[in-house]
Amino acid sequence: MSRILIVEDERKIARFLELELLHEGYEVETAGDGRTGLEKALSWAPDLMILDLMLPELSGIEVCRRLRHESDLPIIMLTAKDDVSDKVMGLDMGADDYMTKPFAIEELLARIRVGLKKHRASASAAAAPSVLSAGKLVLDPARYAVSWDGTPIALTKKEFDLLKYLMEHKGQAVTRDALLSDVWGYDYAGDTNVVDVYIRYLRHKIDEPFGVKTIHTIRAVGYMFSYE
Repeated sequence: MSRILIVEDERKIARFLELELLHEGYEVETAGDGRTGLEKALSWAPDLMILDLMLPELSGIEVCRRLRHESDLPIIMLTAKDDVSDKVMGLDMGADDYMTKPFAIEELLARIRVGLKKHRASASAAAAPSVLSAGKLVLDPARYAVSWDGTPIALTKKEFDLLKYLMEHKGQAVTRDALLSDVWGYDYAGDTNVVDVYIRYLRHKIDEPFGVKTIHTIRAVGYMFSYE
């Protein structure tokens, strides 16, 4: 039985989610503020966290940031805001998924299943991760490290995940929808601008400093990683 932690200060929403998840067969704990939520995440060891962005004590962003120093627990962030900058901030701090209130419970349940499945798959694959390389660029999943000719490159979790996916599909044109589905972990029917934002981040940290071109734009399709 998978364990899910709900960190939500709106009691009606928290109770509604708790009842729905219990009905689905999950083991559930709740917290009404960010500090308690962080403590429960570390002590109760849930399999997935549903985390509200606006919380008393500690914000959802801060909870996410601190938790990422200790755990790779899947996090679905909830917010009443629907702004790309808020999504980018949450994902940049390590959230795996993002939902805007109000939302359909069926969609949240689907995203929970995807999050749990991806986390289990990642845990299995982590036993023997393969080092990826392209020319002087090296990505080591075991050490969560990226370097160019021995020079470390500091990437956020989502930047690392995106680069890893692109390198795993080296020489293949990958659509924005595929990146959202496989890197962000869900089927996304809205604005795909968040992918373009993260591609710019990677180019700024890899292509521009080292005078190379590793991530190519494929017009009307998406992106392709190619470098030897």
